Amino acid sequence: MQLDSFYNDGMGWICRQCDGELAAPKSDPGFPSRMFEEGEAESKQVRLASPARAKWADATRRVLACPRCAITELVERS
Repeated sequence: MQLDSFYNDGMGWICRQCDGELAAPKSDPGFPSRMFEEGEAESKQVRLASPARAKWADATRRVLACPRCAITELVERS
């Protein structure tokens, strides 16, 4: 399924615009490895690996919404 504002990375829907803005350079040594940033949540505030991961905006799962930029898109299943 092709959407204009979102793409599926195999684990969920990602906002294209926010993903591009948040993309860190792969070769930058200043960024810690993903292994050091993810794991068990030790605080009550859970932080997702990608803040651009979309959520369903309705109970029928027909509208995706980005929690970061608030863009929405209707998902038409064929």
